Amino acid sequence: MRFMVIVKASEESESGTLPDQKDLAAMGRFNEELVKAGVMLAGEGLQPSAKGARITFDDANKRTVADGPFAETKELVAGYWLLQTTTRAECIEWIKRAPFAAGEVVEIRQLFEADDFAASDPTGELRAQEKRLRETVAAPQ
Repeated sequence: MRFMVIVKASEESESGTLPDQKDLAAMGRFNEELVKAGVMLAGEGLQPSAKGARITFDDANKRTVADGPFAETKELVAGYWLLQTTTRAECIEWIKRAPFAAGEVVEIRQLFEADDFAASDPTGELRAQEKRLRETVAAPQ
């Protein structure tokens, strides 16, 4: 099972303030544990929303672009991990070990896998396409 672990933004992350050396080192050690255990597939911190954009799609096929920053930091994402574990409980146990400060919020969401769409794809054509795309993305460039 794959899980997206979403690190919620804070006033500090939205201001562009980077963690101090001690916090970065602790997170680096935690990431090394994840990698050595074969759990971490990807993980990155994100620039503040001030450097981002949102695109809104309407019924008339119009796209509206809004530049950041965006209000409500509790709704923003500061970073993520993509983890692969055998169960949701295992993912939770890993993230409970992460070196976050009091008040930090992390959300865990399971990703859909190609087989989850079997009922909507009786011929298997869409799942085969998804498999080809994943193999292409995973192949060394």
